[in-house]
Amino acid sequence: MAAGVPPDALGRRVSCGTDYGTVRYVGSVSPTAGIWLGVEWDDPQRGKHDGSYEGTQYFKCRHPKGGSFIRPNKANFGVDFLTAVKDRYGLNEKQDVQTGDTVIFGTKTVEFVGMDSVAEQQRQQLNKLVDISVRECAVSQAGQEEEISRMCTNMRHINLSKNLISSWETVIAIASQVQNLETLNVSENKMRFPSTSTSTYSAFANLKILALNQTEITWTEVLLCAQGWPVLEELYLSSNNITVLERPDNVLQTLKLLDLSDNQILDGNQLHLIAQLPRLEQLILRNTGISSIHFPDAGFGCKTKMFPSLKRLAINDNKISQWSTINELDKLPSLRALQCNNNPFMDTEKNPETLIQLIIAKISQLEVLNNCEILPAERRGAELDYRKIFGKAWLEAGGHWNPEKNKPSEEFLAAHPRYPTLCLKYGAPEEGELKGRQPLTLKNQLLTLTIKCPEKPEQKPVEKKLPESMTIQKVKGLLYRLFKIPGSELKLSYESSKLEGKEVELDNDLKPLQFYSIESGDCVLVRW
Repeated sequence: MAAGVPPDALGRRVSCGTDYGTVRYVGSVSPTAGIWLGVEWDDPQRGKHDGSYEGTQYFKCRHPKGGSFIRPNKANFGVDFLTAVKDRYGLNEKQDVQTGDTVIFGTKTVEFVGMDSVAEQQRQQLNKLVDISVRECAVSQAGQEEEISRMCTNMRHINLSKNLISSWETVIAIASQVQNLETLNVSENKMRFPSTSTSTYSAFANLKILALNQTEITWTEVLLCAQGWPVLEELYLSSNNITVLERPDNVLQTLKLLDLSDNQILDGNQLHLIAQLPRLEQLILRNTGISSIHFPDAGFGCKTKMFPSLKRLAINDNKISQWSTINELDKLPSLRALQCNNNPFMDTEKNPETLIQLIIAKISQLEVLNNCEILPAERRGAELDYRKIFGKAWLEAGGHWNPEKNKPSEEFLAAHPRYPTLCLKYGAPEEGELKGRQPLTLKNQLLTLTIKCPEKPEQKPVEKKLPESMTIQKVKGLLYRLFKIPGSELKLSYESSKLEGKEVELDNDLKPLQFYSIESGDCVLVRW
């Protein structure tokens, strides 16, 4: 092997300037003299060909122009872990040479009694480090055996991302020397992973967070390696070769967070294979190409046994076009937070506010939608809106306020599985409540309402004609002036002969009177 070329160069990761690649060939290239490295570059723009030169194929590339030849002296094969740590934290500068109790400065020898060696000083400094980042420091190997464990006894968190690590064995060699390792990030290292079961419990015995983004790992390889992650809680696997999932039998049982974003999983039914992870609380499926999610074990209005602990789900940037997927998410027993932006179904409703209300109404336990908290008043308004908007369709499908006559069709229940629950919660809508609008003449737009103050008997009822388009906020302003109420918070509700015994709150200041189906003859109740 030529000078400067490691004996194990084939398959090693190298860098050249800011470019990264993998060595696919070491040897001569006719008719030139000397040794060349054939490199397949991560960025095909850096390459020139597919590994062939003047008709001879020296190596193969995935991209037709992803390869090129470079001289060994142009390639950086990297450094060991401790060298990178010392460089990053300023502990590898040229030190004075120390022998015994003397230090040599140039040609002069100065004696010190009881002075620690430079190595001991370095060890003391390294032992203080708990959180270490050597990102982009060209780490390619573990170094001398046991040297890391001797020099870095307190390490808990290591960032090894975007280095020159070419195999999972190197990661094990480093991790096995860090007794209390809790967090490890080896993202952006294109590595070879084991194809058979390996026992590495001691290396990752305390590991709770692991990032393997952009490492070209497959799900099969994940499950093989996972045998050595007995207490892992968070696993980040974005932008890999994961297209097919398998059931994780006896592994990943402690997992609370799984990030599969930017993997082309495509088929939503693949998720059934990981649906029995008992402690999984957060699942990130951003940009995975899925078009639907379905839980076949549960019927309308029932909860699935899949994903029993899932609280937070991200399905944004996918191809979900049907509202049926949102209906299905209500089956998840623990779901509290959802991210679903940038899906085709979001384009079916032009009004963004209405879109949000529909999602809130369809998923009963949701507390956060697209990173925005859902307040109780917002949920109540969304559910009342939903009940009213689809009330006519419910009646036409066989719905009825009388339980004995209430037989909505299967088609309606499939499209609106929460509607029966909303009827139980707020009462079933009646035909009079859902009647079509009359032509918008001025006369039809004015409502004759009686205004009462039930907690102030000294205030006599007042009759007022108000436009049905008047917002609750403007009604409150009118009542402040009418009753000369000091600066306190008004609470409005109304009673109707058609809703006997029920009092409906007017709780959204931005909504018009007509939103609440108020009609002439109804009574507005004012409290403060």
